[in-house]
Amino acid sequence: MSKGLSLFEKRRRRNRTSLKARAGSRPRLSVHRSGKHIYVQVIDDAQGKTLAAASTLEKDVRGTSGANIDAAKAVGLRIAQVAKDAGVTQVVFDRGGFLFHGRVKALADAAREGGLEF
Repeated sequence: MSKGLSLFEKRRRRNRTSLKARAGSRPRLSVHRSGKHIYVQVIDDAQGKTLAAASTLEKDVRGTSGANIDAAKAVGLRIAQVAKDAGVTQVVFDRGGFLFHGRVKALADAAREGGLEF
């Protein structure tokens, strides 16, 4: 058994602590991806509440496969719409330890295109 954190967990912790130092009062756009789906939430860390959420499990996006870039773009546009409905326009992007390419980058670009600023 390993005694310490995995490289992924170290990267996730390093990224999140850096974000909290720079974020101020802006909510966090947190991304999680699995082999089959991609999930994203807008989280207000001050209150500890989720303001908006979207994933490939929703009925609007479920028609496309959750494990590709097209589905990530659809989720990015969806989270931008839901966040704007909740009154959020500026966020801090939390890639959650995942590298910024592929599905994560496609989701971020689509969220920016949908109107979120980060």
